[in-house]
Amino acid sequence: MNYLRTAMLLAGLTALFMGVGYLIGGASGATIALLIATATNLFAYWNSDRMVLSMYGAHEVDQHTAPELASLVAELAARAGLPMPRLFLMDNPQPNAFATGRNPQNAAVAVTTGLVQSLSREELGGVIAHELAHVKNHDTLLMTVTATIAGAISMLAQFGMFFGGHRDNNNGPGIIGSIAMMILAPLGAMLVQMAISRTREYAADNLGARIVGQPMWLASALVKIDNAAHEIPNMEAERNPATAHMFIINPLSGYGLDNLFSTHPSTENRIAELQRLAAELGAGAAAPPTRPGSPPRPGARHDPRHDAWTAARNRAAPRGPWG
Repeated sequence: MNYLRTAMLLAGLTALFMGVGYLIGGASGATIALLIATATNLFAYWNSDRMVLSMYGAHEVDQHTAPELASLVAELAARAGLPMPRLFLMDNPQPNAFATGRNPQNAAVAVTTGLVQSLSREELGGVIAHELAHVKNHDTLLMTVTATIAGAISMLAQFGMFFGGHRDNNNGPGIIGSIAMMILAPLGAMLVQMAISRTREYAADNLGARIVGQPMWLASALVKIDNAAHEIPNMEAERNPATAHMFIINPLSGYGLDNLFSTHPSTENRIAELQRLAAELGAGAAAPPTRPGSPPRPGARHDPRHDAWTAARNRAAPRGPWG
């Protein structure tokens, strides 16, 4: 169902792109829009990983410069049936991570210094497994395609505003239609892009939890990262907000609701899904941890033994790649 929904959303984004081109220039405009989409996606296909890694000042590490981290990634990649990705470290205090690359053979996983310093090895394993799940699901290429098409729609809509103002209503969108197109087309593209991103995050959570073997390790990491995202700014992400959807948790701000304008599902919803998966796998489900100061769930009684990270460490179920 996730793949079908993603395909439908991507088809809708492409149709919106060609529709904007048609409004600007009729059938020839739609053809030009398709050619622009093809060109931008080809450029993104070959260069997007280098661009985003350079944008965040990421430097490559390996077994010699970061032996523990590299060994962890290699072990999880083997469990996922993937080739070892290139590994990058970003000098940033906010704990976060993303994956990029056009395919599993050319993938890269980037983590911040804050992530390595603030998480346990189990939690870090959950995050790495999530990013490897994006690679295995080819989400890194999908999100690049959606981002470039959304950007091209915005560009075409602004061009349509200029072009439409010089045409009458019979031949073009007209000034009113141009203004509406300039506002609504990029908004529609943004909503579709965010919906695709949220769908792929749920899928990566599920597969990543299966790769690492313990869903609640990832749940624990998500809470810590989400809390930190509210307190520690990521200045590179603030300067490049279009890349926010790539991270495991939105680096710009948190969202309490899984709403239309969120690039990520709410952390509470993601943890609930991981709990259900933990129960399904027999790994033991824990009550979802909450942010400091957040109200308790209705009817819930707090028991420290049921915190996600405590439950993950204390249960007798198999503990994934670390035994």
